[in-house]
Formats: sequence, C-alpha cells, structure tokens
Amino acid sequence: MTRVRRWLPGLLLVSPSIILIAVFVYGLLGWNFKLAMTDKHNEIAEIPGRFVGLENFTGIWGEERWGLSVRHSIVFTLVFVVGALVLGWLLAFLMEKGIRAEGGFRTVYLFPMAVSFIATGVVWRWLMNSATGEHAVGLNRLFHYIGLDFLQWQWFRDPDWGMAAMAIPAVWQMSGYIMALFLAGFRGVPDELREAARVDGCGEWGVYRHVVLPMLRPVTLSALIILGHISLKVFDLVVAVSGKQIITDVPATFMWTAVYDSHDPAKGATIASYIVLSVVIFVVPYLIWNARKGNRS
Repeated sequence: MTRVRRWLPGLLLVSPSIILIAVFVYGLLGWNFKLAMTDKHNEIAEIPGRFVGLENFTGIWGEERWGLSVRHSIVFTLVFVVGALVLGWLLAFLMEKGIRAEGGFRTVYLFPMAVSFIATGVVWRWLMNSATGEHAVGLNRLFHYIGLDFLQWQWFRDPDWGMAAMAIPAVWQMSGYIMALFLAGFRGVPDELREAARVDGCGEWGVYRHVVLPMLRPVTLSALIILGHISLKVFDLVVAVSGKQIITDVPATFMWTAVYDSHDPAKGATIASYIVLSVVIFVVPYLIWNARKGNRS
C-alpha cells in the first residue's frame, strides 16, 4: 500500500493527458496508417476498404505530381533550414557582441514568431507579386523605384526556383526564434573558457572556432530538428501565398486536394503517412541522442 500511495497520485494526475494522447495522437495515427493500406478510394462508399498492404505506398511514386511535390518539399526544406540557421546565427552573433537597445532589437527579431503563417503568407503574397515594370508591386516595385530592375523576379511563380522563393517568408518568420536559441547558447558559454583560450594564444575567431562553436552543437541540433519538422509539414504558408497551384505543390497540399477535391481518402492517408514518416526521420534520432546523452550524464 505504501508503494501504491507513492505512485497512484502522480498516475491519476497525468492519466487524462495519457488517455488523450493515446486516443487523439497515436490512435488517429494508427487509424490513418490502417486507412492507407486499404483500397478505399471513394469516400462516399459505405463498404470498408479492402486491405492492400503497401500497394498505395508504392503506387503513388508512379504519379508525376507526387514526385514534383517531393522535389518541391526538398528544395523548400534546404533553403528554409539553411537560411534560418545562418540568419539566426548571424543575428545572435551580432547581439552577443553587445549593442545598445538590445531588448528592443530582440523584440523586433522575435515579433514575426507572434504572427501566424497564414498572416505571413497574405503579406508576402503581395510582396512577392510577379508583376514587373510599371505594373510591379511589392518588392519588384521597390527594385523598380531604386533602379534595380534586373532584380525583379517571378518569385514563387518561377518554374525552377519558385519553392526557394516560397521559403523566404518562412526564413523571415523563424530566424528570430533561432536567433534566441543561439543567443542563449552564446550566453551559456562561460567567460573562463574564452579567457583560457585567449591566454593560450587564440584570436577572437579562434575562440569562436575552438570553444564557442563546439559548445553550440546541441543548440544547432535542436534548431535543425525544429526547422526540419516545420518545413516537412508546411501547408498554411504555401496555401496563403499561392493557393493550390501545381507550381508550388508540396505533399501537404497534395494531401488536401486528394481528400477534399478528388475524394480519395486512401491516397490522402498515404500522403499523410509519408509526411509522418519524414518527420520521424528528423525527430527519432534526436530523441535517441538526447536519451543517450542523459544516460551518460
């Protein structure tokens, strides 16, 4: 009874959360994977789909649109992750050097995080308008005013690099958050280690290369995981900027059209399963690394 009294109050406290997570997270994930392994390609039919195994998972790779959406997602992920990491690190580096009104700058950099991707997309849809010349608006209009017409671009309507342009609003929105992570990492490096490196003959760049940057690896990994899983399941930003256009198609928008336009629940569940698996590729290695690190400490 003594042992029961020790763990029972804690179990009762967290049991509602455990039940809700089990039902609405893992339960729905299991239902989605089950649906993806059926031939239920008509949501109106009342008859449950017949089990077909991995047929939907392999067959979707034969669709041109799926391959295009995957390529777009890869381009978006690379530009978004690299851009947010580099810009966030640079902002944190400048802030770490000590500037006046640092609190104000931090607020300005973090403000985009308070805006939803929908609102960001609406604003950037106007900024990245593809009209050029006298009819240009947004950034193209600015380039026209200052005599830099050669910088005018089709932005997200460009058939080759449209998804790279689509990542710009996401970089703008998330770089402030990454800045905060790196700034905390910079401030967490003890001054004694920096001074010891300087005594050993390291210049300022050497201090950052051999002392500061290695200690920022956990922060960099955390930022990479956060940005990676956001980019792989991006949907609202793309829809707000360009709508459901093939030229900016990503797996999440393809899933939306498969379910609500084509009325194909099995295909939509298959795409959703791939999105979940792609996120798992980012998250699970981090969890394993974090658990091993905790065991070593």
